[in-house]
Amino acid sequence: MATLPNPTRDDFAAMLNESLGGEDEGFEGRVVKGTVTAIEKDMAVIDVGLKSEGRVPLREFAAPGQKADLKVGDEVEVYVDRVENVHGEAMLSRDRARREAAWDKLEAEFTESARVEGVIFGRVKGGFTVDLNGAVAFLPGSQVDIRPVRDVTPLMDIPQPFQILKMDRRRGNIVVSRRAILEETRAEQRSGLILTLTEGQVIEGIVKNITDYGAFVDLGGIDGLLHVTDLSYKRINHPSEMINIGDTVKVQIIRINRETQRISLGMKQLESDPWDGASAKYPIGAKLSGRVTNITEYGAFVELEAGIEGLVHVSEMSWTKKNVHPGKIVSTSQEVDVIILEVDEDKRRISLGLKQAINNPWEAFAAGHPVGTEVEGEVKNATEFGLFIGLDGDVDGMVHMSDIAWGISGEDALNLHRKGESVKAIVLDIDVEKERISLGMKQLEKGAPAVGGTANAAASGLNKNAIVTVTVLEVRDGGLEVQQGDDGATGFIKRTDLGRDRDEQRPERFQVGQKFDAMVIGFDRSKKPNFSVKAMQIADEKQAVAQYGSSDSGASLGDILGEALKARTEEKK
Repeated sequence: MATLPNPTRDDFAAMLNESLGGEDEGFEGRVVKGTVTAIEKDMAVIDVGLKSEGRVPLREFAAPGQKADLKVGDEVEVYVDRVENVHGEAMLSRDRARREAAWDKLEAEFTESARVEGVIFGRVKGGFTVDLNGAVAFLPGSQVDIRPVRDVTPLMDIPQPFQILKMDRRRGNIVVSRRAILEETRAEQRSGLILTLTEGQVIEGIVKNITDYGAFVDLGGIDGLLHVTDLSYKRINHPSEMINIGDTVKVQIIRINRETQRISLGMKQLESDPWDGASAKYPIGAKLSGRVTNITEYGAFVELEAGIEGLVHVSEMSWTKKNVHPGKIVSTSQEVDVIILEVDEDKRRISLGLKQAINNPWEAFAAGHPVGTEVEGEVKNATEFGLFIGLDGDVDGMVHMSDIAWGISGEDALNLHRKGESVKAIVLDIDVEKERISLGMKQLEKGAPAVGGTANAAASGLNKNAIVTVTVLEVRDGGLEVQQGDDGATGFIKRTDLGRDRDEQRPERFQVGQKFDAMVIGFDRSKKPNFSVKAMQIADEKQAVAQYGSSDSGASLGDILGEALKARTEEKK
């Protein structure tokens, strides 16, 4: 007996499919044509030649934002997703049909870099969705326009061109750009417009954007840069001080670079140049008023008129304030008087003086305090070589350490005074050009010569090496304060100059009013003489030896000195 084959599950499926009409299987996954047989509410009933009809929502036949224009009998293309669902109806899709057809077309257009038409219909994270006649593409926010767009609503639901940047059919991704189309169109417009422009041409434009360094002006399809330095001849810190976005401005074309399509614009070029004839308007020595516009470490800029600024160098700011920052002397926007020092039209530079606009305090001090005038002031500073004294007119005078006190060293004299102490002094010398005032304090002591008067050493006829009779005025540890005769010049004899022997160098062996002879050995800075008994003794010895000391006389040194002293006594008689 023959054995019958045992049918498998696949065999039953094949037989069932055959009984149901296996010829319909080839429809699935394809785009086919069908006829609208009925419209029921929001669905269209479509016959594509299968055992049963399918239903497709009417919205799939409408463009974004519009109603479907469909009626019974219309022939349409649909995508067959399944031949029959659980309800026995064909599963059809108009969107899938349009998408498949769109992808075929878009791939060809992408290959040719052609523009495509689409409609922005929705917002997503980072951008927008665009309907490319059935295929949905992504439009990044940065690709909507050349400049950032705050409100994209006016651009939605209207057909417009796009450029496909990237597409992947397998993943269903398409990225498009509206900006690329605008830039291309703009480049074409720029190329045409730039040919009509010439350097020096005056044209109107609209301010499109403002930056720290200038403003971009739309000249009707092409932008030009209006640099901040070309806005005005006067100082402009920021373009917004003169113009705003949206303003219509008249500008002159300064330069055109046709290769890079860059245009430089200017507004100040339409005004008269304030520097023309500046030398005649601002003669050297003229006194003018101006406003401080900027302060730097090396000086301050002063505006004399709109577009004309001069520099007051730090060295020309104050007669008395040295080595200070200009900001401690003047402030921004302050009105000041200045003197024109130098004008250079070619370099557009004017040098100004601030201190020259006020009286020179050194000249004023010299006029009111001639040499010999007694002054009083505060010790401003003590240095290793003297004291600086604050005087009238905010000027300083210096007392050299040798002019502080008699009979002591300069170092010791410096230690007698401290900063902030009020002291008196006498004017010894004034040099206005070098801004120096020399003062003396010891010249105010009792018996000191009148500085600049007739009682000084020169006026008294004293010469170096002269032997004179002096009178003791004061006995000090360091020596003697003496005076020539009864009303002659006063001077000082140091302790070491009171005699050759140490025993003779004791100041206490002298008394006030005592008279004796001494030699003039020099003069100090105030022409006050310095005397020495020791130098006189040495000079007498040399003279006596020369006059009485022949080897044939047999006289001793004591005899020789005795004869010399006797001769001097006889001369005085």
